[in-house]
Amino acid sequence: MPRIKPKQLREFLAPYRITDGKDFRLKDHDPADTGNLESEDKKKAKELLARGVDWLAEEQGKLYAQDRRGVLLIFQAMDAAGKDSTIRAVMRGVNPAGCQVFSFKQPSKEELDHDFLWRTSQRLPELGRIGVFNRSYYEEVLVVRVHPEYLGAQRIAIPPSLDDLWRQRFAAIRAHEAHLAASGTLVLKFWLNVSRDEQKRRFLSRLDEPDKNWKFAAGDVEERKHWDSYMAAYHEALAATSRPWAPWYAIPADDKPYMRWQVAHIVRKTLERANPAYPVVPEEGSARFAEMRAMLEAQP
Repeated sequence: MPRIKPKQLREFLAPYRITDGKDFRLKDHDPADTGNLESEDKKKAKELLARGVDWLAEEQGKLYAQDRRGVLLIFQAMDAAGKDSTIRAVMRGVNPAGCQVFSFKQPSKEELDHDFLWRTSQRLPELGRIGVFNRSYYEEVLVVRVHPEYLGAQRIAIPPSLDDLWRQRFAAIRAHEAHLAASGTLVLKFWLNVSRDEQKRRFLSRLDEPDKNWKFAAGDVEERKHWDSYMAAYHEALAATSRPWAPWYAIPADDKPYMRWQVAHIVRKTLERANPAYPVVPEEGSARFAEMRAMLEAQP
């Protein structure tokens, strides 16, 4: 299979990167998009993923050795979009010592006794490591926005207009991510954009195939009733929090192999750009390199 050149890869991925929410429009992002691979078979996407995973593992090793920067990957999506399987597929070649995955479900009593950023702040990646959030603090402007009754458990002062509350939380998130970026953490956010029709197909598959029954919950059907509200919430959240230092990627999720290789290559290319700034050893041919070699050769 021919190698995809860096310029071609940028052309593949550029339409999905959002750094300025002013121009973001949900309708411009097709969940079924597969770039230029629509005429190819699934094998090509899987080969691209395997190559991307291998490269990612190499770049992650450099990140871990240098211990200078951390990476935070945030995954948000509707149910059945493929968050769990994508995280497994993309991170499977990474050294477990350099990667931490955390899932955030319904908050505990202790978490509700703190501000909405507290529980995820306890799980931020250390320098040299990749932290993966399967859902995140964005739930507080997505699920809670669709179900404002959840605010009662948070025991907070709610402004007269809930719109003011969401604006306050967007501002807090932007400040939080700006602080992370300034402190050496690369922040990448992935919205796995599955269509309503494809979600229904996957739910029915979970019911029809006994070995997938465990994936299905009755609440999934109820949440589908709020689809339009969720899409409106996602639209505003992505528009309000997309910044060059903490970009969103709206990844088409109807085709899982294509979705996974996109995520793998985005993470790998980000690490590749970050790692050269902090070489593990002096450049070969430099005086310092020659000095280190001489010191080693002189030892028993």
